[in-house]
Amino acid sequence: MNGRVITKEQGNTTRQSRQINIVLSHSETSGSHEQAAQFNGRSMAFHGNFSEVLKELDEMIGLENVKELIYEIYALLQVEQYRTDAGLLNRPQVFHMIFRGNPGTGKTTVARIIARMFHSLGVLSKGHFIEVERADLVGEYIGHTALKTRELVKKSLGGILFIDEAYSLARGGEKDFGKEAIDTLVKAMEDYKNQFVLILAGYCDEMEDFLQTNPGLPSRFPIQLDFQDYSIDQLIQIAELMIKEREYSFVLQTVIKLRQHIIQERNNSCDPFNNARYVRNIIEQSIRHQAVRLLNQFPASPSKQELMIIRPEDLRTSKK
Repeated sequence: MNGRVITKEQGNTTRQSRQINIVLSHSETSGSHEQAAQFNGRSMAFHGNFSEVLKELDEMIGLENVKELIYEIYALLQVEQYRTDAGLLNRPQVFHMIFRGNPGTGKTTVARIIARMFHSLGVLSKGHFIEVERADLVGEYIGHTALKTRELVKKSLGGILFIDEAYSLARGGEKDFGKEAIDTLVKAMEDYKNQFVLILAGYCDEMEDFLQTNPGLPSRFPIQLDFQDYSIDQLIQIAELMIKEREYSFVLQTVIKLRQHIIQERNNSCDPFNNARYVRNIIEQSIRHQAVRLLNQFPASPSKQELMIIRPEDLRTSKK
């Protein structure tokens, strides 16, 4: 069963009591029979209940380099099993990762899928997902940071520890306690080899600078993925998927207006574009505006079709 134990939104957001986001993995029923599935245009055979994980990732827009990596890991694990069956030596591989990219490019979503995938394939014993940031790792006095970081690593054993905006750990200079967190993480990666997967995420340039703060960091992350900004066409596809999942639909004029707005916003914004996150916010805002319009327009209950349609006037793109 998949569910959040505690979430950032549910807890107090102050530094002293901020709660950590933990997502339990789906329970996987391991079967003895081999199954087959299509993934990114390829046929994959596997043991156990893995098709849902493949389907979820395969249906995501873009992310071709991520999907290629998943296939490589799958192929590696399959061949390792063949080698074991043939009596050949297998050395466990390290799967710690760096995710680089702007907001809304799918980094957190992919990390959660990887946790489930690794559990399904036997790489991780539990497959749970723990998401943290600087405030969860860095303490307020000498020794506190190492203690907090070690405790989070121990909680993540058997699963994935995901640190968003990881470069913030190195922003305080030599005397900042963030450096202590980095050193503790490096040691934990050595002490708990193959017992958990550490994924560090953040903007491209900032992550490059971060990796230079400790000589042992770059070599400990054999997998480094760039999450590219989505194209305009991909963002429209994402918007249409989001709308469909909510049982709404666009008329053509709404799609045209949305496309024009996304182009303008991405070209004129000084800050990194929020990609799918921005699209989701626009859609949720449009649904609220549609609700107000329907109440004003229809004294009685609107038709089913009207309840589903997002019209151009619902898509208000002016900033307040």
